[in-house]
Amino acid sequence: QLQLVESGGGLVQPGGSLRLSCAVSGFTLETLDYYAIGWFRQAPGKEREGVSCISSSGFSTNYEASVKGRFTITRDNAKNTVYLQMNSLKPEDTAVYYCAAESQGGSSWCGDSIGEFDYWGQGTQVTVSS
Repeated sequence: QLQLVESGGGLVQPGGSLRLSCAVSGFTLETLDYYAIGWFRQAPGKEREGVSCISSSGFSTNYEASVKGRFTITRDNAKNTVYLQMNSLKPEDTAVYYCAAESQGGSSWCGDSIGEFDYWGQGTQVTVSS
């Protein structure tokens, strides 16, 4: 059973930066490069939304419009870890951030909806406040 563990969340002032990590384990015969990885977030009282995704090949990425130019998703398959670098953070970025994995798409596939991902982490809290 694939396991995903997020880390790196915390309290940061507006304009600050955080780097979230998603460590993946529990592989059977495959490796991390078999999976596309997505980052999602859920703010209090709101639905979970897609933030960013990186394809299994690493060649395709996508970003939600409000984070484009501020967030960067990368993957290190040797470390079985995917990162979300978040710069110029705003109070509206406050949420619980989740990573998710999916192996059913092609090497360039990226998803942006909850139903497209089968495996999920427990989340890490990001709070942007002065």
